[in-house]
Amino acid sequence: MIMRTPVFTGVCTALATPFDSHGSINFEAFGRLIDAQIAAGVDAVCVCGTTGESATMSIREHIAAVEFCVKRVDHRVKVIAGAGSNDTSAAAYLSQHAQDSGADALLHVTPYYNKASQAGLLRHFEYIAERTELPIILYNVPGRTGVSFAAETYQALAKIPTINGVKEASGNFSLVAHTRFLCPDDFSIWSGNDDQVVPMMALGAKGVISVVSNIAPEVMVKMSRLCLDGRYDAASKLQIEYMELMDALFSEVNPIPVKAAMNLLGMEAGPLRLPLCELSEGNTAVLRRAMVRVGLLE
Repeated sequence: MIMRTPVFTGVCTALATPFDSHGSINFEAFGRLIDAQIAAGVDAVCVCGTTGESATMSIREHIAAVEFCVKRVDHRVKVIAGAGSNDTSAAAYLSQHAQDSGADALLHVTPYYNKASQAGLLRHFEYIAERTELPIILYNVPGRTGVSFAAETYQALAKIPTINGVKEASGNFSLVAHTRFLCPDDFSIWSGNDDQVVPMMALGAKGVISVVSNIAPEVMVKMSRLCLDGRYDAASKLQIEYMELMDALFSEVNPIPVKAAMNLLGMEAGPLRLPLCELSEGNTAVLRRAMVRVGLLE
């Protein structure tokens, strides 16, 4: 039996999508963001995920963003394309397009709003896996979707060779431990929460799909590599040192704060798309203080 290898180990940046003043994708700023991430040593990038505001992208924009990212990266790191939907056929379509575009893997969130049963989740992902050859990273974020995987569902999905593992953003360490117990070693787990990287990796996670790395990629790269080297004491100190910034970056729903931070740094992230709106004045002040404290701003 062929063992699955992780799509990546270390840090994957969940890329924000820069928009211009007219609300269109700012591909020049997007290209600069991608290049800066690669220069900082990240191991992968994720395009059209939650942080990329995929929920308010048209299908045409989604396709264009994936194609641009794949071409810009040009095999320097892995490209993971968000392809999740609460419409199973739409998710399969986006997956097929990402494969045709040359993406390395897919990120598939649990269907939101529908609130599928565990049997429904199983059938949804079986359907998608039958229609793409790319490795699939499942994405569990019940705070957004209203539904969580059970460890037993991971166990069943782990039997599908192209399902590579899961981005766990449930914050449920018991679920992570039970998943590690029930699933084979080659079913990978990645932290989906920046403030839980070290404990997740101590439980066997392969790294993090990170929001923070949009503005502090070197920090997240160092933290993950310390964990991969078994240096958890040093990694823990780094995790704690950056907790204020991490909290500030989630003071309002992602990606509102991180795009505010990027704009403070002159990264031209641009506006958000409604129904998301700009960070409140109070939380902007909190974010600015946290960025000053770690040396990102003067």
